[in-house]
Amino acid sequence: MPEYEAVIGLEVHVHLATASKLFCSCSTRFGSPPNTNVCEICSAMPGALPTPNRRAIRLAALVGLATGCQINTRSVFARKNYFYPDLPAGYQISQFELPICEHGHLDLPESGRRVGITRIHLENDAGKNIHSGSENISFVDLNRAGIPLIEIVSEPDMRSAAEAAEYLRALHGLVTYLGASDGNMEEGSFRCDANVSIRPAGSLRLGTRTELKNLNSFRNVQRAIEYEIARQEDVLAGGGKVIQETRLFDAAKNRTAGMRGKEEAQDYRYFPDPDLLPVEISEAELEEIRASMPELPAARRERFLEMTGLPRAEVETLLQSRKLADFFEEAARGSDARKAAAYIIGPLARVCNAAGARLDPENWKFGAGDLAELINITNEGLISAKIAADICSDLLESPESPREYVLGHGLGQISDAGAIEAAVDAAIASHPEEAAQYRAGKKKVASFFVGLVMRETKGKANPGLVNRLLAEKLGS
Repeated sequence: MPEYEAVIGLEVHVHLATASKLFCSCSTRFGSPPNTNVCEICSAMPGALPTPNRRAIRLAALVGLATGCQINTRSVFARKNYFYPDLPAGYQISQFELPICEHGHLDLPESGRRVGITRIHLENDAGKNIHSGSENISFVDLNRAGIPLIEIVSEPDMRSAAEAAEYLRALHGLVTYLGASDGNMEEGSFRCDANVSIRPAGSLRLGTRTELKNLNSFRNVQRAIEYEIARQEDVLAGGGKVIQETRLFDAAKNRTAGMRGKEEAQDYRYFPDPDLLPVEISEAELEEIRASMPELPAARRERFLEMTGLPRAEVETLLQSRKLADFFEEAARGSDARKAAAYIIGPLARVCNAAGARLDPENWKFGAGDLAELINITNEGLISAKIAADICSDLLESPESPREYVLGHGLGQISDAGAIEAAVDAAIASHPEEAAQYRAGKKKVASFFVGLVMRETKGKANPGLVNRLLAEKLGS
């Protein structure tokens, strides 16, 4: 069996962070009762005329600038014709020949691969079909119809499912950093179609591709592509031919299944929308959009690496979201950057993982200033690093500052030399054999005595003072 190489391109649909829809003033709020955020425009009533949302256009241009795209100062809305129950007009308003952004790229931080971006275009979303198995009936909810999307179409530059997942994570981080989208995958704000083909290794000729539709998690994207690569290899190994089609991924069964033949551009019969004028962006407005761009994840990553001296994989945790990166940076300014990072990556991440929650400071009562204070009172010796780590779960829910919490719960560290010396003397006196082993050169026994003293003082003894007194007493 020949060795095959995968060729993967992704089409990512991103809901833009606007209060109203792309061509009307209806709300984009998620979770409203069905068909309550609907008007004559987004329900495609005859004679209703669309009006473009300027914020959506600016956000699309912002994403294009951040990915190194050429921004077309004149772009055109087109009608993309197809029938589906949740598409009331019988067409989708999109962009075809003249999209708003073209010819960009995204560099992947782990693999180092540069993935080309063919185009970024604006379009309105369709509604949503709701199926009731118990009643054997389907409903259509048009709340989502008309929400502004950008579709980000990559070049077929990825060669593995892992690279595709890495590209998605990097793109998700970028659009959320920019504030262009909330990126909520559970709500469908960030979803992906994957085009997958294989070819003999070393060949430049592309194989027949299949499209995997509506993948809505990084893990499912990777699993679906891995399965599809293996399926296509099996088809070719058995003497068959891969057919061009659209397939759906069943996450429960971890497999893809055929859905329909794959449409081509001509099948959609694109033509310029007669109700919409071309979109024009002036050079002055482009400069204004460029000036509003925040520091991008790639630049922040390099700065955090220098600030903390931590491995790249650990720094990636701090960059999961712009809010988390801002939280870290503010805490680092008031304390120690490496320790601030260690608390986020360590105790705070463990607490969130145990609760099945995201590492999201927005959900905490514990602010960046509180983390800085926790580090500072640990450095002062008020509490030990162990106690500081242990109380993180309580601090996330507590309205008290770390200092108030520690003092109010009697957790202050014992730094009284006399009290600790008494505990050290008692520990040595009650274990003469271990003391003799230490003096005979078995220095690891010291940790045994540290444990005894900490148990006696309920973990409150200053560990530095404990170690110093033990070294003096055992060494004498």
